[in-house]
Amino acid sequence: MKGDHQHKMNKYACGCAIVASMISIIFGYDTGVMSGAMIFIKEDLKINDTQVEVLAGILNICAFVGSLCAGRTSDWIGRRYTIVLASFIFLIGAVLMGYAPTYAILMTGRCIAGLGVGFALLLAPVYSAEISSPSYRGLLMSLPELCISIGILLGYISNYVFSHLSLRLGWRMMLGVAGIPSLALMVGILKMPESPRWLVMQGRVGEAKKVLLLVSNTKEEAEYRLEDIKVAAGIDASCTDDVVKIPDDKKGGKGVWREILRPSPAVRWILLACIGIHFFEHATGIEAVVLYSPRIFKKAGVVDKHKLLLATIGVGLTKTCCILVATFTLDRFGRRRLLLTSVGGMIVALATLGFSLTIAEHSKEQILWALCLSIVATYTFVAFFSIGLGPITWVYSSEIFPLRLRAQGASLGVAVNRLTNAGISMSFLSLSNAITIGGSFFLFSAVAIVAWCFFYFLCPETKGKSLEDIEELFTRKSSNNSADIELKTKDQLSSS
Repeated sequence: MKGDHQHKMNKYACGCAIVASMISIIFGYDTGVMSGAMIFIKEDLKINDTQVEVLAGILNICAFVGSLCAGRTSDWIGRRYTIVLASFIFLIGAVLMGYAPTYAILMTGRCIAGLGVGFALLLAPVYSAEISSPSYRGLLMSLPELCISIGILLGYISNYVFSHLSLRLGWRMMLGVAGIPSLALMVGILKMPESPRWLVMQGRVGEAKKVLLLVSNTKEEAEYRLEDIKVAAGIDASCTDDVVKIPDDKKGGKGVWREILRPSPAVRWILLACIGIHFFEHATGIEAVVLYSPRIFKKAGVVDKHKLLLATIGVGLTKTCCILVATFTLDRFGRRRLLLTSVGGMIVALATLGFSLTIAEHSKEQILWALCLSIVATYTFVAFFSIGLGPITWVYSSEIFPLRLRAQGASLGVAVNRLTNAGISMSFLSLSNAITIGGSFFLFSAVAIVAWCFFYFLCPETKGKSLEDIEELFTRKSSNNSADIELKTKDQLSSS
């Protein structure tokens, strides 16, 4: 059987995916560090809650723009150079935020960093998907989410370490040090190969074959992977030319938006699954916990600033450890099983958090059991999110699109992801003031129930299938659904 030799992970492919995923550490750091930095920024720059919400959410609004640009850019200049561009954008944003004498300059730096986030969130999983074999694709594609969690944890630690500096210097150091890994990544990424699938889409088949020989365990594996990619790109599988002219309708970026806006039944289902999973990742409240955990713990009864930041580090540790577990189990248990288990646990944890915060908020004195239950429920929610919905969102949405639609289709998912993230991060304080903080988490629990039903009915298993075979999975199921509808119609007509 042709996939028998794929079980062993290729070390070179793993190394490339790790380097590409490092850009996600920078993004995670920017997200995590802002949760603690906002406490000091508000005090130093004398800003109100509305300005805090805008500062927190503007990153994602700009990331929405960046993600829409990233798909076309990566089809134009390649996956590798687009990651370099994203690193450079991050660097400029970090320098401006670290300098930031005023709120306006701080916002400018945050906006520029947001553009880099949009590029990073698309490119890291897409690049990882395109260099990996089906047997370990889940592991490599979950590395970006693992790196985001590592970045968030480093941001929380940075909050605690730099909080001991002066008010004026502390938060600027928290935000400015993100420029250091950006420089390192710009150098490291240039030593990596380009995506073999992108090379084939440009007609550079000979170069693609050389890359596949590096990221495959055997020559035979490289050959059949190249054959699958050539077929998907509209090239004759028996063609041995190093440079091939690609049909216009198969070139990356050519007519892609037309096909996305007027999709076939299979592509429509893929789009629905991609947009749905990205929407529910943040609509279930993870950003509220990651970004506003110090406020949540304060509502629960933790008052001291340093204790608040230490409790927040626990959120980062939980997230990182659980995503590490998910990274090594995705290819064993499959996407669907972990996803449904994850969201089921989130429903219970969110309802528990809503209950405990409601008790704590309406009590005239501190209730120890409500405080402890709030912290446990927060960590439990983060844990369940991190073993399934967090990493699977990026794995699933990057692997289900056909080759010709992958970059721009995935960019549409990322755009929805960032808009939803922005909506939550920019409205959570207002929402919690309107319906109480406990009520907010009851609402997130209700959304999680809808998410579980969506995943159960609309997200088929993709474990172990090649990227080229996954399109057939959705095509076959769409055809079966159409056939069922046609059969029912015929039965109704004959009975009448």
